Amino acid sequence: MFVLFEEAGKFMAGRVLSEAEASAQVELDSGKRVKVKGAHILIKFDKPTPAEFVAAAQAQAAGIELDMAYEFAPDEEFGFADLAKDYFSAQASQAEQAGMLFKLFDTPHYFRRAGKGRFKKAPADIIAQALAAIEKKRLQAEQIIQWAQELAAGRCPPSIQDHLYKILFKPDKNAPEYKAVVEASRATHIAPLELLQKAGAIASPYLFHWKRFLLENFPKGTGFPTIAAPAIADELPVAAVQAFSIDDSQTTEIDDALSVQGLGTGTVTVGIHIAAPGLAVQPGSPVDALGRARLSTVYMPGYKVTMLPDEVVQTYTLMAGRDCPSVSLYVTFNEPTLDITGSQTKLERVPIAHNLRHDQLDGVVTDAWLQDAHYEPANTPAPLPTLRSEMSFLYRLANNLKAKREIVRGKPETFNRPDYNFRLVENQGREPDGSETVQISIRQRGAPLDLIVAEAMILANSTWGSWLAEMGVPGIYRSQASLAPGVKVRMGTKAAPHAGIGVKAYAWATSPLRRYTDLVNQWQIIACARHGNTAALVAPFKPKDAELFAIISSFDAAYSAYNGYQGAMERFWTLRYAQQHGITELTASLFKDGMVRADDIPLVLPVLGAQGLPRHAKVRVKLGTMDLISLDVQGTVLERLDAPAGVDSPDDDDGQDDDVAGPIAIAVDVNEAPATEGDNPAP
Repeated sequence: MFVLFEEAGKFMAGRVLSEAEASAQVELDSGKRVKVKGAHILIKFDKPTPAEFVAAAQAQAAGIELDMAYEFAPDEEFGFADLAKDYFSAQASQAEQAGMLFKLFDTPHYFRRAGKGRFKKAPADIIAQALAAIEKKRLQAEQIIQWAQELAAGRCPPSIQDHLYKILFKPDKNAPEYKAVVEASRATHIAPLELLQKAGAIASPYLFHWKRFLLENFPKGTGFPTIAAPAIADELPVAAVQAFSIDDSQTTEIDDALSVQGLGTGTVTVGIHIAAPGLAVQPGSPVDALGRARLSTVYMPGYKVTMLPDEVVQTYTLMAGRDCPSVSLYVTFNEPTLDITGSQTKLERVPIAHNLRHDQLDGVVTDAWLQDAHYEPANTPAPLPTLRSEMSFLYRLANNLKAKREIVRGKPETFNRPDYNFRLVENQGREPDGSETVQISIRQRGAPLDLIVAEAMILANSTWGSWLAEMGVPGIYRSQASLAPGVKVRMGTKAAPHAGIGVKAYAWATSPLRRYTDLVNQWQIIACARHGNTAALVAPFKPKDAELFAIISSFDAAYSAYNGYQGAMERFWTLRYAQQHGITELTASLFKDGMVRADDIPLVLPVLGAQGLPRHAKVRVKLGTMDLISLDVQGTVLERLDAPAGVDSPDDDDGQDDDVAGPIAIAVDVNEAPATEGDNPAP
């Protein structure tokens, strides 16, 4: 005897080996033996063979007219054999009964399953909806095939073009557009990105990178809601200083300014004045929510995405001609020896006399101008003569502070590699589209104005970091246990040495308009300035506060993503520069196995033909094809330019990591490098 039975939603047939009251031992055609519950056995038959029986039943099922079967079916629950007798005849064969079973089972939109072999008619309106869905699915499947064929033929359908960046970066895997790309990729054996490139879907490599960045980091766009900057309610005294800031011409978020008092008296007081949004913006406020959502300003060549709305920034920025609310650190020095004799933090309004722009002044404010009072270049800009003595002292102080840090650091800081400035000629501050002409200029790291600002910010961040620890008030610190290879800078809530900078504690606090960590630390510093020894009781964040750890975690992730994008865009524009200027060959230095660093542009690339050459070997490299999507370019060594004989060049270690992470032109954390410490890269 044979049986047809249901097991896990499938119908199978086999020969009965033995049968008990509630089950049977059945052998399938494959030879496998299974135990089948009696309730699962639907039809018993003696002939034909199980395979022939199932084939006959499937043939009967294919011939059943579904609408007619639906009309014959009763409104109440019924069994498949009963409907087979109504549909075929009262003497419906077992094959016809099995055919009806298969048909009912395969059409759940018409007949709902009510148990083993039992069914119930679905309401007419449900059937109509199901049929519409089936038709929609059929049409969608046809559309997917059509789109896939177009992509394979090198054409991009408009619908896929409209959803391009979602398909690439945040796909809905159930969307027909995504399925079409996958199907075309499978059929052509071409990777989806390459397939879309060949189909002309990616018209602008720049927009490819930009849209990806937005989808991953700003899925709702970069705009801000309309919001008013809260006013500072404190009655702040006006400082008896005339301060000046030093920034790039494109900087709108002027966080810091400097002042000098007491020159020639033996005791000089240097004021480091930081914009004070923390006096007005409170934790949990609408403006704070915006800052915490973004965590930092994002910089890239020719453009930036600010942490805070411009109307908020302009309320608190240290603009020349205004008395600006500031958190000021006053550090007193013995003028002859430059030893620190004391420090004090004040909340006040600071008169800002000048907003100096280093890109306009670097050619004038040189080592010679700062150290030789008789040296006066032609066409010196108006503010500089009146600030010469202050800036000369600050430069002498900066060199002294740097030298003392280097003693703690255990090795000197040298800056053999330059910084590069990018300028997009046509964009005038608007969002770039990748077609702009790019200019790249060289600016040697450690230039006098850089050094003055960097050392002042390091002094403020280290002094305030130590002060918070002394007051028992937690902050957000950056630390590095040693300069050993692989020891990275970490963020935490407790003061710890920063070996890379050479200070015993380091808390970012000098860019509160541009970095959220600095705003958080400013709130803590303000609490210390207002409440002294009781600050730990009233500061917004208490020791072991879970919110601080959450902020650190979010900031680390966002800052890493932002810096990665900045580096990628610098590499993009470097490759565009090479294309625009027809650069096919360049000189470079070998710095790692098979990797060279270009001499005149910020480009690192792998090369062929460098086997056997020592580190620092100077070579001429022929550039290969540039891919602005992957940001890849390879080169071939044409010749060695320096003499192969003799000892290798001295190590050019400048405290920077030679391990370039991915296709990034400048792989330096510019906010960790002392030459630009506390001063974000130019937008």
